[in-house]
Amino acid sequence: MGRHETAAEALARLYDADLEADDPGDLDLYLALAERTGDPVLELAAGSGRIAVPLAVAGHRVTAVDLDPAMLARARARAAGEDVAARIDFVEADLLDLRLPDAGAFRLVVLALNSLFLLATRTAQARALQVMAEHLAPDGLAVVDVWLPTAGDLARYDGRLLLDRLTVDTDGGRQVTKSWAATHDAATQAVVLTTIYDEGRPGEPAVRWARRDAMRLVTADELRALAEAAGLRVESIAGGYDMDPFGPGSERAVLVARRP
Repeated sequence: MGRHETAAEALARLYDADLEADDPGDLDLYLALAERTGDPVLELAAGSGRIAVPLAVAGHRVTAVDLDPAMLARARARAAGEDVAARIDFVEADLLDLRLPDAGAFRLVVLALNSLFLLATRTAQARALQVMAEHLAPDGLAVVDVWLPTAGDLARYDGRLLLDRLTVDTDGGRQVTKSWAATHDAATQAVVLTTIYDEGRPGEPAVRWARRDAMRLVTADELRALAEAAGLRVESIAGGYDMDPFGPGSERAVLVARRP
């Protein structure tokens, strides 16, 4: 952690640390899909390059779009470390306003790991699917992945501050305590999530970083409806990254839809 680290830089770093501690396990799916579809590949809400850079390492031509410059800075650093700069383009942009010069040419467009939730209205979520459709080549694939919380999960979204984890940063020995609190409105499927990180060395004052996200949950049926409204033909909705059929008890909805 640098002395002059900004809040955005710290939160991007801590986001990566969270994913290192709890790997979602989705990368193999996107590598397999990219092999199936061919290039080029577009990832929306690409964040710190967790998916986009390994795709480039595997030999694919990738465009990675994100609104957060701190996340993109980490993605560029990750790509530089892998020496794949010639195969990956980073674009700082709001995906809802996106119109790339290569629109209509992408074989695979990805919106991964609950990123759809961060578009906090149904209108914005519908627009995201439209953007995906607009950037796909004919017969190209769009993939959207969302978590499906249970009633028990949502019962914890009552504003209580809950401890998530305590970890030790191996770079400098700082302890990082992550806590969160969320509220859920069943009528609108709106969630407001506050995440708090306290980090510091034992016996020293902690530095606190916090972020607040307004989100909107979607069901598998609504995800299908959003894709169809964007003019996509739904090929499948799986219940997880192994692409087993969606059904009772599925923890995720992984939509694969094709541009006719």
